[in-house]
Amino acid sequence: MDLVIRGARVVDGTGGPSYRADVGVTGGRIAALRRAGDPALSGRRTLDAHGLALAPGFIDMHAHSDLALLRDPDHSAKAAQGVTLEVLGQDGLSYAPVDARTLDGVRTAIAGWNGDGSDIAFDWRSVGEYLDRLDRGFGGQGIAVNAAYLIPQGTVRAYAMGWDDRPPTDAELTRMKELVARGLEEGAVGLSSGLTYTPGMYARDAELTALCRVVAAYGGYYCPHHRSYGAGALRAYEEMIAVTREAGCALHLAHATLNFRVNEGRAPELLALLDAALAEGADITLDTYPYTPGCTTLVALLPSWASEGGPEATLARLRDEATAARIRHGLEVTGSDGCHGVPVEWDTIEISGVGDPALAGYVGRTIRQSATARGEQPWTTARRLLLADRLAPTILQHVGHEENVRAIMRHRTHTGGSDGILRGAKPHPRAYGTFPHYLGRYARELGVLSLEEAVAHLTGRPAARLRLSDRGLVREGHRADLVLFDPATVAAGATFEAPRTAPTGIPYVLIDGRFVIADGRRTDALAGRSVRRTPVRA
Repeated sequence: MDLVIRGARVVDGTGGPSYRADVGVTGGRIAALRRAGDPALSGRRTLDAHGLALAPGFIDMHAHSDLALLRDPDHSAKAAQGVTLEVLGQDGLSYAPVDARTLDGVRTAIAGWNGDGSDIAFDWRSVGEYLDRLDRGFGGQGIAVNAAYLIPQGTVRAYAMGWDDRPPTDAELTRMKELVARGLEEGAVGLSSGLTYTPGMYARDAELTALCRVVAAYGGYYCPHHRSYGAGALRAYEEMIAVTREAGCALHLAHATLNFRVNEGRAPELLALLDAALAEGADITLDTYPYTPGCTTLVALLPSWASEGGPEATLARLRDEATAARIRHGLEVTGSDGCHGVPVEWDTIEISGVGDPALAGYVGRTIRQSATARGEQPWTTARRLLLADRLAPTILQHVGHEENVRAIMRHRTHTGGSDGILRGAKPHPRAYGTFPHYLGRYARELGVLSLEEAVAHLTGRPAARLRLSDRGLVREGHRADLVLFDPATVAAGATFEAPRTAPTGIPYVLIDGRFVIADGRRTDALAGRSVRRTPVRA
């Protein structure tokens, strides 16, 4: 064997009881499992893992590392958590497929998630070319962790018909279907939507159903950030179930939760809705992060009409006094669709990052706090910041409920996703802490899940959703994407005050049999590659 891991407590990703075993690794795969009493394994290298749990590498089902993997060879934000695979292309907005015009708009629209990309050579246009770029990584050696990709429906819509709020023509819908089909042929695992983000939110059900039929034909899944996590949340979940039922498509609900005061304690209603659909034969899974605040961009809160036509049109509307007054009314009085149908509460909106360093004084303060310090109304502060930073500010939105978080994570279809935005001076700690937080806080300390259940939620279940037959379990023949952690000490170091603090209790992480974390430190290994589930059609 290349490596023998001795005496580990194997938590194999199935949810079944853990057991003590030696694990042999050869050629990047698990070659042997030997329990007590079995013949001993020998290897060129041996690691004593007594006192440690050995699990499959964690799969981040909702990641925003689309550019981070290309600018940061270290990427310890995820590698140090034990993440060995991230699913990119989330919330309907990413960087492939694009042409030059679409790319410019997308880069501005999601600068708050990934930066403006000025440090990236965008030498791809198609999904396949983007995945090829991930494979090359740094100096042709690869990237820090593996990555799968969802085709972003909002980007596809912008490519085919611009940023307009209108139904597509027959030709435009055909073009969108062709783009989705091509992306699936080139290796994407499914389709994402951001139905509170422009331009994806302009799509009606018939359009989404048509695209989901294409996804279903390739055996992929649909991953929507649905239309409301607030006043219309349950109706929005129902809509996604109906769309995918009509299309015959698998459904994976992105960061599935219920937020704002109107949804306090309503998780049982959501779970009953999911259970009824599952009982009728629907194929549904979901992911969540184990925190109550959300994280998005400040511009995402605006009414959808204010963003029609793309980022430059949005900025023009914000500059116009009369139009800005209409935007304010939608935010503060009626409740905008961008803010999930709930009037904004400025004391829940905390600035977590800005693009312009000169605006750093806003970071870590709520809009109301900054407005009070300036002696002005909160809307004035928000508008000023959006204009000065060209829509780049990111926010923490303190609108979640702990009882909803715990109830949803217990569901039998639940998986883990960080939704981690890595940019900004004060990012959400979920970007650096989601997976150890599940294991330390919710499994060990609170007992919401057993250790075996928690690991299954983070490994075997997401691998099954991705239809990856050789990942997500500790099993002979599977890829040696593995994490060794101390069940007694594993914990998220990241907090809201110090969000980039490394986790504790995760001394070893392997990808493809290579150590990317050893003795708690990042090695120089670039063992990650793109994970393409669908072969390219000749």
